[in-house]
Amino acid sequence: MNFSEAISAGFAGYLDFNTRSSRSAYWYWSLFAVLVGIATGVIDLIVFGPGTSALNILASLALLLPGLAVGVRRLHDLNRSGWWLLIALIPIIGALVLLYWFVQPGTDGDNDFGSNPLGSIQQPEVSVR
Repeated sequence: MNFSEAISAGFAGYLDFNTRSSRSAYWYWSLFAVLVGIATGVIDLIVFGPGTSALNILASLALLLPGLAVGVRRLHDLNRSGWWLLIALIPIIGALVLLYWFVQPGTDGDNDFGSNPLGSIQQPEVSVR
């Protein structure tokens, strides 16, 4: 999945809390959210001056629900409940646990939350002589 496909999938599945998202979809979405935050922060600084972040707040609110959905779907790809996203409320440790999980590859094949978002990946056969 490339950057534009991940952004399209993020917005298209903003209410989809049931399926799975690949690592690339999650990390491209995260990159997009950071870039939007930086851009709106700069625009706020230029237009409104220091101390005002109206556009940045609006952009954050617009990306909140799709971002939660992508995070839940990423946890589903690891065969974990989306409720594990609440572990982020534990200072420092929660974010580190989520970061560790989010960099892990998803489960191979089908799991409790659906089929592999990357499709079936054929593992090369190893012959023993």
